Amino acid sequence: MRQSELFTKTRRETPKDEVSKNAELLIRGGFIHKEMAGVYAYLPLGLRVLEKIKNIVREEMNKIGGEEIIMTTLQRKELWEVTDRWSDEKVDVWFKSSLKSGAEVGFGWSHEEPITEMMKNFIGSYKDLPVYVYQFQTKLRNELRAKSGIMRGREFVMKDMYSYTTDEESHKKFYDSVVEAYHRIFERVGLGEKTFLTYASGGAFTDFSHEFQTVLPTGEDTIYLSREKKVAINKEVLQGGVLEKLGLKKSDLEEVAASEVGNIFSFGGAKSEALGLFFKDESGKSLPVTLGSYGIGITRLMGVVVEALSDEKGIVWPESIAPFRVHILSLGEKLKAKAQEVYNKLNEVGIEALYDDRDISAGEKFNDADLLGLPVRVVVGEKHEGKLEVKNRKTGEEKLETVESLVHSLK
Repeated sequence: MRQSELFTKTRRETPKDEVSKNAELLIRGGFIHKEMAGVYAYLPLGLRVLEKIKNIVREEMNKIGGEEIIMTTLQRKELWEVTDRWSDEKVDVWFKSSLKSGAEVGFGWSHEEPITEMMKNFIGSYKDLPVYVYQFQTKLRNELRAKSGIMRGREFVMKDMYSYTTDEESHKKFYDSVVEAYHRIFERVGLGEKTFLTYASGGAFTDFSHEFQTVLPTGEDTIYLSREKKVAINKEVLQGGVLEKLGLKKSDLEEVAASEVGNIFSFGGAKSEALGLFFKDESGKSLPVTLGSYGIGITRLMGVVVEALSDEKGIVWPESIAPFRVHILSLGEKLKAKAQEVYNKLNEVGIEALYDDRDISAGEKFNDADLLGLPVRVVVGEKHEGKLEVKNRKTGEEKLETVESLVHSLK
């Protein structure tokens, strides 16, 4: 894509009403636009990043047997009253609206209830199980602490998956496969070394739930980390019994700030029983379906990547989710033909490139390239006898390449 064709522009100044690094950099780079506190629009560059994150998550969910759906945002009051999660006393993040008819509707903050209710149409026998479904859905939550950019929003995109199985044994097998899939996801988006399986409160249904926490100085959670065992414990459940059960000593743990990027949770048969989702086993006995839920905040994950991997110059995108892999800079009118040749060659072999063909100074182009953070910068200048200056944004390593060797090395 030619940068001159982007309707967005970079900004030098930091937005006055933003305190989070992720929002500052993403707004300055033209990735997002702030509508109000906790509510952001995703512009062409930002949308490309989101779609790449979604595709990674989609691949991993499909790999373990997930089937993609999409549910409605509008929610029936009556359904949520069944599980006692409609009242503001029980769930304080609802956005609700009263219709002219007098009926009330809610705007989906989660989807365990409607998906489980829907499954009553498709599950009646053990032969119908297991079922694993997931969606990418815009959630709406009246979040009081919407001050961390896209890491904590009132409107955000989430991947939520739900598993329906016959018993705890088959549920546990799938649950463990999700743990492995989540590790692969966070590795693929560049956060593998910083993200740890974390034991957290399990509520009324189990001793623990599991979170995936990314170590981050600006994170809102406190976890106690064993780097040796690659597990952590959320501060909320740090107690003697938990440590003993996990074979850990508090003296061996490191206290760090972190940000949650995923969670997985077991409901057992309680949610299905409340909503009337039962199946008949091989003997004809009616039993509640075992339910698990598994979430990853897609927009939140994008924000955490920016917070965790940026530097003093700007964003540093991992290659897997960068909006473009290569940023081509032409320095001077006479070199546009050469830069166009490089751009065409990369397009021919399927390498995504952003070509900065704007008539601005070299300094502005370099600053914008650092801010946007694409993995590879290619400078077409007058030095080095026609060779290209190629710089790795993450490592700072620079080398000279011909067009042919550049294409070869990138492929």
